[in-house]
Amino acid sequence: MKRFFPLVAFLAVAVAQADGNPLVGTAWQLNAIQSMDDAQGTTRVAELDRFTLEFGRDGRAVLRLDCNGGTARWQATPAADGNSGQIEFGPIHGTRALCPPPQLDERIVRDLGYVRGYLLRDGKLHLSLMADGGIYEWRPRAAAAQVLGDPAQPLAGHVLGQAVHARDAEELSF
Repeated sequence: MKRFFPLVAFLAVAVAQADGNPLVGTAWQLNAIQSMDDAQGTTRVAELDRFTLEFGRDGRAVLRLDCNGGTARWQATPAADGNSGQIEFGPIHGTRALCPPPQLDERIVRDLGYVRGYLLRDGKLHLSLMADGGIYEWRPRAAAAQVLGDPAQPLAGHVLGQAVHARDAEELSF
């Protein structure tokens, strides 16, 4: 039986950083939606795994929005500090099932088109809406749920708690 070396995980992280964009290859869970309107306040998300966002190397974001799923194009320009920058999402293409209340999926689909900036601070991703429309706060997705490689390929194994997908597991051995 072949072993998977931590080098596989290291190489994936190195590739993401080499792209010059700290979001590439990362996965997040929605933690809260902060409104700039004091009457609305902050909406906390109870089931974090029901709202996820993954930034692919191919410029595609994969979303889980409660009982729906979708994809959207994304483009970001990091600022000089490396922790912030401009970001935009294209239209979300996905399923349209009627999720149980409070139906945050519809709000997220609507708001992602207005996201214009990002900030990485204290281990969280903050996506800000244009015109002080609010801030979406995301925390890193549980390591066991993060994926290395193409999730459409079969599961080859786990490295440091991350799922690794590849057409041929032998190509990952050393």
